[in-house]
Amino acid sequence: MTQTTLTIRPATGADVPQILAFIRDLARYERLEHEVRATEAQLEATLFGPKRYAEVILACLGEEPVGFALFFHNYSTFLARPGIYLEDLFVREAARGLGVGAALLAWLARTALERGCGRLEWSVLDWNTPAIGFYRRLGAVAQDEWTTWRVTGAALEELAGGRRQP
Repeated sequence: MTQTTLTIRPATGADVPQILAFIRDLARYERLEHEVRATEAQLEATLFGPKRYAEVILACLGEEPVGFALFFHNYSTFLARPGIYLEDLFVREAARGLGVGAALLAWLARTALERGCGRLEWSVLDWNTPAIGFYRRLGAVAQDEWTTWRVTGAALEELAGGRRQP
């Protein structure tokens, strides 16, 4: 890939097919492609509809999108301030090593500060050593004392209906 101008821009509704393609590429990289259920219609509704649950930025070399970040606000009760949670970050293999990931994270860091956020955080799979090394070089610190918990599918439905008891 030839080195051209790198730009970061907010995604628009017209970018939904590209966003879904990046999600699928990320899932393939993370060996989780079988878990992708997202459709263009769902992304259009949840990212660009009346209630927007998340935001997406695209990294482009010239006019070509080569990476993306999907993020949303969370909240720290200890800081009494919002934060930004980075749900997904992905850079196409051909564009890795060109500063695309760092540019996406720098954009998010600036946005966090502009919006009065107290932190920027994300999760990474424990086997993804290239990403872990990259994040450490940027000054990120692992929160090893925390374990992420998740309720989904039938367990979520049971909990919501009060049918799941400890």
